[in-house]
Amino acid sequence: MALLSDDDVDAAARTLDGWRRTDGALRRSITFDTFLDGIDGVRRVAELAERADHHPDIDIRWRTVNLALSTHSEGGITDKDVELARQIDALFAR
Repeated sequence: MALLSDDDVDAAARTLDGWRRTDGALRRSITFDTFLDGIDGVRRVAELAERADHHPDIDIRWRTVNLALSTHSEGGITDKDVELARQIDALFAR
């Protein structure tokens, strides 16, 4: 799987909800109403990740969940990251 160029990642990020390219990863923060809602959100992301066999870095800070997508085996952002970001967006569409 090939790494995406910075231009390709930036173009993809413009089509995603709240994702940005920072420090070699696609990143998004989601704030939930309660801590337990955030934990449930993480569980839902984990189910997607397991099905895709592609796992984000996840950081939980009270009601805010921070997600980072990068294909570690490739050393950066690939189509797998963009696709998982799209699936995560669909989970939390407003």
